[in-house]
Amino acid sequence: MSSEELARKQQRRLDAEQRDPKPASLAQTGADEEQPSPVRPSTAVNGDASSELSEKLSRRLDIHDGTAKPKQMKVFNPYTEFKEFSRKQIKDMEKMFKRFDSGKDGFIDLMELKLMMEKLGAPQTHLGLKNMIKEVDEDYDGKLSYREFLLIFRRAAAGELQEESGLMALARLSEIDVSTEGVLGARDFFEAKVQALSVRSKFEAEIREEQEEKKRMELERQQRRAAFKELQSTFCS
Repeated sequence: MSSEELARKQQRRLDAEQRDPKPASLAQTGADEEQPSPVRPSTAVNGDASSELSEKLSRRLDIHDGTAKPKQMKVFNPYTEFKEFSRKQIKDMEKMFKRFDSGKDGFIDLMELKLMMEKLGAPQTHLGLKNMIKEVDEDYDGKLSYREFLLIFRRAAAGELQEESGLMALARLSEIDVSTEGVLGARDFFEAKVQALSVRSKFEAEIREEQEEKKRMELERQQRRAAFKELQSTFCS
């Protein structure tokens, strides 16, 4: 190629660039071009199902990016959620739950429930045990939490359990009387209101009784300590 022809080509290229100028940053392609950032699903989607799905997807992206905030766990208070039972009843249920929670993990699994029913004198088949858990297993984890354990007695008191069911046998043989407690059996609104106030008064009375019992025990302890010191000083003198 002659030098004259090369000069003409370069001149034509310069003329073309002058007619259609472009920034240098836009002229580059390939590796220099930035990839678009992933679009996060918006939570403002019409419909409850779509909104819930978009929130889950958004949280999954946050977890993947390491920016997700830990969810606040709801604190379970049996005395406020199960107001139909007295403090003594709830404490008895808690003692029973802990006695058969041999793994000390806060749950009663299938084998622990099997041992419990055998101890109560009402052994169940493997399928029967699974059905017992399934009836109150709200989180579908295949075992009983303390709250789900209390639900057994709530349903027994409300008459929601079948007489021949394993859960009814558990509630009946546990020696925790829940037949006459609570407001669940009250059909009339005003009767339920009065009964709820009665339960509240009983709850407060039980707290006062526990406090008085602690005071008596502390006083007796102080008296024994004083008597021991007096006896000790007698021998030392």
